[in-house]
Amino acid sequence: MRVTLLGTGDTTGTPTVGCDCATCERARERGIERSRFSVHVENERTCECLLIDASPDFRSQFEATGAALPDAAVITHVHFDHLDGLGNFYRLLDDLPVHAASALDPFTGASVADSIRERYDYLDVVEIHGQEPFSTFEVCGLELTLVPVEHPPMACYGLAVEDPETGAKLSLSGDTSYDIPDESRDALRDPDLLLADAIVPASLAPKHPMGGSDFDDEGVPLTFGTKHMTRQGAIRLGEDLDADETRLVHLAHYYPADEAFGEPLAVDGEVYDL
Repeated sequence: MRVTLLGTGDTTGTPTVGCDCATCERARERGIERSRFSVHVENERTCECLLIDASPDFRSQFEATGAALPDAAVITHVHFDHLDGLGNFYRLLDDLPVHAASALDPFTGASVADSIRERYDYLDVVEIHGQEPFSTFEVCGLELTLVPVEHPPMACYGLAVEDPETGAKLSLSGDTSYDIPDESRDALRDPDLLLADAIVPASLAPKHPMGGSDFDDEGVPLTFGTKHMTRQGAIRLGEDLDADETRLVHLAHYYPADEAFGEPLAVDGEVYDL
């Protein structure tokens, strides 16, 4: 299983358009990109490829990495930075099966799958397949399990991807606070690689209108506001799940410049063979 990090940024990406903060300027100087979140998984046994979340930066991501066009996709939730790249498949593919959770989201009144189906009803290439959370399904020769996480007020899902032949496992936290349900944690546990949402360091929590939450024993917030983990929360999650390696993703340009490009913060284009 070959995993390529197509996009490792949050909703505005880094560098952010029109921003001259030290972090964005340093990213420009170093030629570093953190575009909107997306992950490419190649099953080298079957020569099939899976796209996890469809970034609005789809075109530049595939051009930059040379990644093969996907045979299928999974969408974790319906925020635009994870979904709106689907429109790019017009005239690129004849069909693209897209998998998403079928459970009703009380906030939207529709499931993630139904919301995508409605939004892209004009796009014949996209075929939506609803999947029950915690029910494993097979795509591209890999076993996938969508699990609920906490990204209020909207339903959002983490994802476990396993190769049934080699035992390799990739887990994604999804956009989430640290307060992930135990059943979801169990499904994500023991990955070779964990991609964990870590939007900012805990030191910035006081700047959020809601502050921080999910404090550790030393009072460090593991969640920024209510929707995303801090760097400390994401690292702690990796420890909780016994991940062999944890890379931090969905990163904002609010990281101080002297912290923004250090380990274990990911940048676009990283490749992992599991």
